[in-house]
Amino acid sequence: MSSRPLRVGVIGFGWMGRVHTQAYARVRHHFSELPLTPVLAAVADDVPGRAAEAAEVFGFAGHTTDWHDVVTDPDVEAVSVTAPNFLHREIGTAVARAGKHLWIEKPVGLTRDDAAAVAEAAAAADVRTAVGFNYRHAPAVVQAREMIAAGELGTVTHARVRFFSDYAAHPDGALSWRFDRARGGNGVLGDLASHAADLVWFLLGDIASLVADTAVFVPERPRPAGATSGHSRATGGERGPVENEDYASAQLRLVSGARATLEASRVAVGEQNAYGFEIHGTAGAVTWDFRRMNELVVGRGTAYQDQPMSTVFVGPGAGDYAAFQPGSASAMGYDDLKVIEARDFLQSVHDARPVGATIVDAVRSAAVLDAMVESVDSGAWTAPRM
Repeated sequence: MSSRPLRVGVIGFGWMGRVHTQAYARVRHHFSELPLTPVLAAVADDVPGRAAEAAEVFGFAGHTTDWHDVVTDPDVEAVSVTAPNFLHREIGTAVARAGKHLWIEKPVGLTRDDAAAVAEAAAAADVRTAVGFNYRHAPAVVQAREMIAAGELGTVTHARVRFFSDYAAHPDGALSWRFDRARGGNGVLGDLASHAADLVWFLLGDIASLVADTAVFVPERPRPAGATSGHSRATGGERGPVENEDYASAQLRLVSGARATLEASRVAVGEQNAYGFEIHGTAGAVTWDFRRMNELVVGRGTAYQDQPMSTVFVGPGAGDYAAFQPGSASAMGYDDLKVIEARDFLQSVHDARPVGATIVDAVRSAAVLDAMVESVDSGAWTAPRM
């Protein structure tokens, strides 16, 4: 099948910028029918030497320390934005207004208004968007969604969606921008709870109202002496205050009538990427753990009491599994989910219609996070402002 080139740029080349770039490089290996082939045209990063290294290693045609150069490059047709959260609104709206298609990481700014501003710019320019809600692309998650929609669990009654990690558990973790409210927003809400909110919607539908609680458990951290990357430590540095949330939880009332609990922590000692859900219905249950990404634990039938749960290894019939592995129980990984995301983005550009997670989903997730903040401030049940 013929495929035309699509010249892409990447803004921000930390870990996630690499993930996007690798996804572009791999996408036609797994989805050979794609009518577009991404070509790495330009990369921008303000850390000295990083963009030049990216160009050398990955083959970008051009590199710069100024993201504006990518936005104004007439040859760039689509842009991945993987810069820090506080830059998402400025860069995202600039990309859209330049008429370039946009693949942007969640949470798309610091508030719902930030995400909505990017959405409005994209709609006005009639450009396609994709947002990094990668966990919904796991074949096991897609299969769970289909089971729920088909009524295999009966009527969903209650659920728990949990995103726990320990990346900020160490008290000497550097006081980077992530812990600053002006640049890191609401901490773990934007980082992990945004994914949880998206999964609640993807699996169970809209949230009618919620009541929330948050906490900061590591109130001070050492200031780094220089630029930081990832979740580095700064042992011995002058300590400063952590301004945003380490932990968040919410009780949710869904439009369907079901109840759910959403929990997220970045300081959960003993938990590494413990992301997943447990969903119960009147006739069954299904659970998923990202650390065992290709498995579901399922119970269904007519026993109700003492109904057994069984591990199911997903295979080629689930989601996009067949594009990566030929048979059940062969592992897929995190980066594969971003390849699926890249496929959706490129397909949406070609078809001129939404495919997969878009900026609309980012606005919905951000509305849930804002409602959680409002609920904490008021102590009352709050409805997300979609």
